[in-house]
Amino acid sequence: MKKSILLPVSVLMLLAFRSGNQVSYPISQKSDISNNYFGVSVPDPYRWLEFDNTAESNTWVKNQNVTTNTFLSNIPFRNELRSKLQSLSNFALYSSPMKENGIYYFLKNDGLGKQPVLYSQKDLKSEPEVFFDPNQVNDVSKEVMRDIAFSKQSKYCVFNTSKQGSDWETAHVVDVASKKVLDDKVEWLKLGTVSWQGDEGFYYSRFPEPKGNGRFSNQNRYHAVYFHKIGDPQSADKLIFEDRENPYRFHFATVTEDDRFLILYTSEGTSGSQIMIRNLEKGENAPFKMVLEGFKYEAEVFDNDKKYLFVKTNVSAPRYRVVAVNLVNPYVNNWETMIPEQKDVLESITAAGGSWFASYLKDATSTLSQFTTGGYKLKDIALPAVSGVTIYPGKINDNEFFYSYSSFLFPDVIYKYKISDGKSEVFKGVTEPTASNEFETKQVFFNSEDGTRVPMFLSYKKGIELNGKNPVLMNGYGGFNHSLKPQFNVFNKFFMQQGGIYAQVNTRGGSEYGEKWHKAGMYKEKQNAFDDFIGAAEYLIDENYTSAAKIAIAGSGHGGLMVAASMVQRPELFKVALPDASILDMLRYEKFTVGYNWIGEYGTSDDREEFDNLYSYSPLHNIKPGTNYPATLITTADYDDRVVPAHSYKFAATLQEHQKSTNPVLIRIDETNINAVTPAESLLQKQADRLAFMMYHLEMTLQ
Repeated sequence: MKKSILLPVSVLMLLAFRSGNQVSYPISQKSDISNNYFGVSVPDPYRWLEFDNTAESNTWVKNQNVTTNTFLSNIPFRNELRSKLQSLSNFALYSSPMKENGIYYFLKNDGLGKQPVLYSQKDLKSEPEVFFDPNQVNDVSKEVMRDIAFSKQSKYCVFNTSKQGSDWETAHVVDVASKKVLDDKVEWLKLGTVSWQGDEGFYYSRFPEPKGNGRFSNQNRYHAVYFHKIGDPQSADKLIFEDRENPYRFHFATVTEDDRFLILYTSEGTSGSQIMIRNLEKGENAPFKMVLEGFKYEAEVFDNDKKYLFVKTNVSAPRYRVVAVNLVNPYVNNWETMIPEQKDVLESITAAGGSWFASYLKDATSTLSQFTTGGYKLKDIALPAVSGVTIYPGKINDNEFFYSYSSFLFPDVIYKYKISDGKSEVFKGVTEPTASNEFETKQVFFNSEDGTRVPMFLSYKKGIELNGKNPVLMNGYGGFNHSLKPQFNVFNKFFMQQGGIYAQVNTRGGSEYGEKWHKAGMYKEKQNAFDDFIGAAEYLIDENYTSAAKIAIAGSGHGGLMVAASMVQRPELFKVALPDASILDMLRYEKFTVGYNWIGEYGTSDDREEFDNLYSYSPLHNIKPGTNYPATLITTADYDDRVVPAHSYKFAATLQEHQKSTNPVLIRIDETNINAVTPAESLLQKQADRLAFMMYHLEMTLQ
């Protein structure tokens, strides 16, 4: 007689759900709209979904959300997973410290708090005190607080807020002595930070106020720099710089610590910057002098004295160097090299207490070094073997410097480095990495399709078997000269706790090996980034870590483009795809908000050769009818004004139309003012749903 096997109710429910998971999608109406690109007719039947806030698009959003939520609600472990993820997320988060007139200031969010609170602390041994709590201010309690900056003598501080994750920001001013929010309110800031001149006022960048219903999707043009004097209405703010002949350029202004110089950066895209300087000692109307003309190279001023600006740049140095720029004759051919280009990439540098502190990238992991202000290397600062470092701006008269490091296994730990004796001590963060001994991280290298050697990090529980059956979560970015370093993420840690392997791929298009690595994965070479990502999946299968039926891929923004392009090009290679806030319509991306800012990275469909390249990989335009695509959960927000939701809407409608298999194609859309939850709660709910969807389709059970 056979023995019967009794399965838990949750497992039986899961098996029953998996046996009948065919989804009935809401109807997405089609039109006969098409565009002609150089003789190529490209249909755009879901163009109407670009128009947000219409009755038709709002109805479509609500119907899609009902379908998605119905599906997710039937995953038996969804609620339990959310509870576990919430518990794992309940730890304090700290910002970088700011030392102003001998007082330390930092932001702290108590785990799942509504808004981070600004604390002050006299020294490391004293008890922190609440300096400003935005949760107690009616005007800002439901907004996200960003970019805090103190005036030069700490008489005021300014903080920016945004609603629902929008890039539009409002600046508020606090009187430090009384801790009162002043009447000063500066609106319509976008893509820039505040920089103080003395205690008098601050510089900021803004666009004209958007009009009508398209404020979250219409193009933004005529970025300009203004100066706000404390106590004046915004209408009295002085225009410092604009360029009416070039409406698609961006302008940012910063003041040097000694208040001598105003640095004006201008860009035409996400990389490459033109620099001009104004000598403020010669008056507020002194002319700007060109330091670096054009947009081919990167340059950033990080220190100065009376005669020189000290600049990190990739001019004649793809992996970056430090140069001294003579203020009398600042042109490139007069620059003097202070720290030459190294084998590793100079990622960041700051000045503090008479020294320079520089972080380098070595195979996508961080190193940290101290230099004299003459460019002589004093020492390397010891760090864990596999970590990502962030260094924070210092000040000339400080005797300390702050940095943090993170890994895949534990959150940021912020350190105070005492310059006089070269010793580090914990300022804020965890001191004992929680349960990190259960896991391990290693770096592997594989050859992409064209033979390029590409690095990848793998993190998982110790003792894992290479049996081809392990669930894998792959993540990549591969664009905009942005590097993916080891960094803690609760979503990834939870997946590892459930027995999964987290794989982070450092594809071309990022900054891991300098500008050459970036250029090898941008513009007409963008396909290289996708080939690298696909090659990583093939490597994991070949090395018996996993199989195609056990691979999930996830990414946001440009990372979402990588996910979508990879799943469309190689649908048989992945089981689950999770593109979030993704750039998916490569022929029309520049038509929305600041999308034109990405033309340098991608090219434009207005050019014949660039159109051919974009059309060859645009995820929306490469979906093929009758194809078995992975189980896909697309996530976006109807108020996203950077990567507008139209990308996700059109991709979802098209993929639902052409999906052949029973793998569901769902879209989860955060709707404006639907749920009265904080940004932290909203993010946790979204991440929990992505995890539940992924684990269900990878046939994982909740541990």
